[in-house]
Amino acid sequence: MKMDVEKIFRMKGGVGKTSYSKNSSLQKKASDKVKYITLETIEQVYLTAKPKSLGIADLGCSSGPNTLSNIREIVDAIEEISRRTLQPAPEFRVYLNDLPTNDFNAIFQALPDFYGGLKNGRSNQGAPPSIYIAGYPGTFYGRLFPDNCLHFIYSSYSLHWLSKVPQGLYDETCRSINKGSIYISDNSPPEVPKAYSKQFQEDFSLFLHSRSKELVSGGGMVLILLARKGPNHIDRGNSFFWEILYRSLASLVRKGDVEEEKLDSYDVHFYAPSKEELEDLIKKEGSLKLEGVEMFEIEKDVCDGGATSYGTRVAMTVRAIQESMIAHHFGDAIVDDLFDIYGRMVDEEMAKEDIRPMTSVVVLRKL
Repeated sequence: MKMDVEKIFRMKGGVGKTSYSKNSSLQKKASDKVKYITLETIEQVYLTAKPKSLGIADLGCSSGPNTLSNIREIVDAIEEISRRTLQPAPEFRVYLNDLPTNDFNAIFQALPDFYGGLKNGRSNQGAPPSIYIAGYPGTFYGRLFPDNCLHFIYSSYSLHWLSKVPQGLYDETCRSINKGSIYISDNSPPEVPKAYSKQFQEDFSLFLHSRSKELVSGGGMVLILLARKGPNHIDRGNSFFWEILYRSLASLVRKGDVEEEKLDSYDVHFYAPSKEELEDLIKKEGSLKLEGVEMFEIEKDVCDGGATSYGTRVAMTVRAIQESMIAHHFGDAIVDDLFDIYGRMVDEEMAKEDIRPMTSVVVLRKL
C-alpha cells in the first residue's frame, strides 16, 4: 500500500503532551547553533537590497513555537541594522509554509502573543514593526510563490523529507524490495540506496529551481537538514534511529499486534545526503550560488533532573514527527506501545555508544 505523503504526512498538531509543539526542542537546539549564519545571511541581503518591504518565507514551518521564535530573531536583527544605519525599518511580509494537513491554526492562535511581545519594552524605540504573517499551504517541491517576491528563504529540518517513498523500492508486483528494514540498512540490497539517492536528487533539484524563480536577485537562502558524514549511506548518526524504529515494530509483530506483511511494506520517505551530494546537486542545477555548506553534530541533552530519560525524549520527538504516517499504515492502537518500546531501546543503545545525528546548514544566494 503506497501512501500519498502530501495528504498524510504532518507533525502532530495541537499543544498536547505528544504534539510537535511540545517535542521540538532538539530542532530548536540545532537552529540556535547556526543562528549566527541565518542572521548574517539575511542581514547581508537587507544591506544590499535595502527593500521597503522584506519578503521572508519559512518552508516546513510546522506548528510549534520554533517558527515564530525564528521570525522574531530575524525582525530584531533587521531592526537593529536599520537603527545603526539610520534607515527606516522595512515592513515584513512573512509566509509560513507547510503541507496542507499542517496545524496552521496553532500558529494563528499564537500570533496575538507574538505581536504583543513585539510591542513590549518599546517605549524608547517607537512603534513596533509592520509584520504581515500568512499561512501558505502546499508542497515546496514545486512553485509556491510569484516570481521575484522573496528576499530570504529559511527551511529547518524539512528537506530530508522526500516528496514520496521512492518508486525504486518496489518490484513489479508492487512489493517492497527492502524487507527487514524501513530505511537504508546493512540488510538493504544495492537498489535501495540508489532509489533513495535518485529521489532526493529529483526533489532537491526541483526545490532549488523553484526557489530560484521566487527569490529576487541577491536574495538568500539558509537550509538546515539532517545529513551524513560521507559516501556510506549506512551512517549511524541517522540510520540508527530508523533501525530502532524497525526493531520496535518487529517486537510488536512478535507479540501479534502488527502483521508481518504490514511491516514488510512500510518504508520511510527520508534521505540524509552527504555534503558532497549537496554540493554536486547545487552545482549541477546551477540556478543558485553556493555560499557554503557546514556540518555539525548536536550534543545529547542532559537529563531533566532524572524525570525523563534521553530515550524517552527522543521517542517523543520521533513520535511527534512520524505518528501520522505510522497511524495511517498500522493503525492508531499501536502508537503508545510502539514508542514506549522505542524509548527503551534508544536508552539501551545509547548506554553502549553515544550516537549523534549529523546536520548540515547550506547557504545559497541568487545572483
